[in-house]
Amino acid sequence: MKRVAVVLKDAGLPFALAGGYAVYARGGPESDHDVDFYLREDDVDRAEKVLDDAQIRVERPAEDWLVKAYVDDAMVDLIFRPTDMPVTTEILDRAETIEVESVDMPVLSATDLVTSKLLAMDEHYCDFGQMFPVARSVREQVDWAAVAERTRDNAFARAFLQLVRDLRIVAD
Repeated sequence: MKRVAVVLKDAGLPFALAGGYAVYARGGPESDHDVDFYLREDDVDRAEKVLDDAQIRVERPAEDWLVKAYVDDAMVDLIFRPTDMPVTTEILDRAETIEVESVDMPVLSATDLVTSKLLAMDEHYCDFGQMFPVARSVREQVDWAAVAERTRDNAFARAFLQLVRDLRIVAD
């Protein structure tokens, strides 16, 4: 995570830490998953080049919405088209610089972070149990009305938002 972040920062590429490590950076539980960075699709080719120049192996998997970078055996996902939320300049501009593991890096806003996690829910992946600690740990940092608006077309997100209101994890 740190090495990829520094290479992207030094190259002046806009990006933001996302996923479980972004939740951790914002005060949530420590992540045990791979590292996710968001970047714009237009910046993928340049990111591949600067990472390759830094001897960081980059692969394009079969999925057409991300690129994978490897530092030794550690994997970093460079995501440019998460579910129903393409990475835009506006999303990256809302990221806040936070020190993560001794490196200052942009971290997805809590509102965008919760939105992206909820939009990923579908009939094949709907783990409210994983989302409760996220909601609890970042609840004061989230614009819940904006999350509800952005996820209104996702029945799983709507159900989760109703549940966290009913349980008084977040205010109505």
